[in-house]
Amino acid sequence: MNTTQQPVRAIPTPVAPALPLRVNSQELLRQGKSIQIEHDGKIYELRVTRLNKLILTA
Repeated sequence: MNTTQQPVRAIPTPVAPALPLRVNSQELLRQGKSIQIEHDGKIYELRVTRLNKLILTA
């Protein structure tokens, strides 16, 4: 009789993907119509259009 135990393999636990950060546009804009965002040394402008849409421009 062979009593050698087989190695136990770890089963990877599935990890749920992290949800993206959600920011309310009114809080971000602080009652204004546009803000500047600096990213990787460039300045971008996020603004609200007349049709109440958001546009990000460089």
